[in-house]
Amino acid sequence: MTSADTVTVPAAEPMLPVPYRVSGRTAETHDSVTLRLEPAGEPLPPSQPGQFIMLAVPAIGEVAISVSGDPASRDGALVHTIRAVGKVSGALHDAPVGTVLGARGPFGTTWDLPSAAGRDIVIVAGGVGLAPLRPVILGVLAERGRYRAVWLMSGARTPAEFLFRSELDAWSGRSDIGVELTVDRPAAGWDGPVGFVTEPLARLSLDPERTTAFLCGPEPMMRFSAHVLLRKGIPAGDIRLSLERNMQCGIGLCGHCQLGPVLVCRDGPVVDYGSARRLFATVEL
Repeated sequence: MTSADTVTVPAAEPMLPVPYRVSGRTAETHDSVTLRLEPAGEPLPPSQPGQFIMLAVPAIGEVAISVSGDPASRDGALVHTIRAVGKVSGALHDAPVGTVLGARGPFGTTWDLPSAAGRDIVIVAGGVGLAPLRPVILGVLAERGRYRAVWLMSGARTPAEFLFRSELDAWSGRSDIGVELTVDRPAAGWDGPVGFVTEPLARLSLDPERTTAFLCGPEPMMRFSAHVLLRKGIPAGDIRLSLERNMQCGIGLCGHCQLGPVLVCRDGPVVDYGSARRLFATVEL
């Protein structure tokens, strides 16, 4: 998943942002919003699930945000789900409709969903990690006949912190995908499971030779989920996850995203667990 054909870099100057205007915003949680951005000039090349865009707020800064839009859309718009955790992400979160932002990309490796055709699909999301996985879910459901059994395990700290709640409810009502939502601690009005996503994942009966897993969330969650899957016999190469680091240039030049021998913006963010396992095992990283 780090081959040249899974990486898209704009033909124009990759360090030069182009203007995009906020055309829509949907509040997901108290600190997360999904923005729809329309090109205010020449659009960027189409992005693929798993890749990221560098979004810039004039006079404030720039940050890498994964794509969370529908991979079937070809209208030139960008869709990103942003959690306000810092100065730049906070400014993006607060941007009203009409705001002009800078965008450059797309960068990075993809989830390579087509290679999972004909296999069982396991999707494990923790918190805001559901955002980069939304294109995987939408892509699978749009071509449901190409895949065998499909499971989605999504966890959040509280019920109020689930992203895409209306979509989660709709997916839960389908008969062709198994959905299990779990929260870290009990909450008023919640009658679903309480615990970590590793618990429903451990109960799944999987065919290790025909399963591809997609993981995104906090690193401990991904590491523990990967261990559950490995114990079920699923090869590390069939477990894909998305790494998050401080990406500033997006093209592997500045070194801010270095994770051992890996430059996450160039060699990731999507890698298989065979590559990530040694990185997670190194305390200094």
